[in-house]
Amino acid sequence: MTLSTHRIIVPTVQRALRNLRHVLQVGEHHAREAGTSPENLLQARLIEDMLPLVRNVQIATDTAKNGLARLAAVEALKFEDDETTFAQLYARIDRAIEYIGSFTQEQLQGSETRTVTLATRSWGDLRFDGPDYLSDFMLPNFFFHCTTCYAILRKEGVPLGKKDFLFAQ
Repeated sequence: MTLSTHRIIVPTVQRALRNLRHVLQVGEHHAREAGTSPENLLQARLIEDMLPLVRNVQIATDTAKNGLARLAAVEALKFEDDETTFAQLYARIDRAIEYIGSFTQEQLQGSETRTVTLATRSWGDLRFDGPDYLSDFMLPNFFFHCTTCYAILRKEGVPLGKKDFLFAQ
């Protein structure tokens, strides 16, 4: 089997997003069992100057869907960042998984030689070739935010383990 951009990225991010959904479900269940509002968890942070759980989920899904669109040189599907409940976050994750699954091998052909330019507020325009964008920016950024969601929930006392993060599906 030839290792293609499609083979590397599509199943990898879909699986990680399904696992992220599972981690969030465990967090929601834990809060309900403890008699607290699960929505309070959405604003939880690892430390004060870091983004809350809800924003990390939004960035993880955006990074996945926007990254694929950049590699395919198409306009990305736009998501509003207006989630205030776990149900809305699950729907967002499900939409991202579906959208990511809509990318074909043919759409991602040529991404190995495509230049990806990413406009950032902090660092200006970043330019990558396709493989460097995928391996040095998109995937590390995606997993940073997925891991941060896991860590926030662990900090809040949610009984999660490495298996939940890696093998939940």
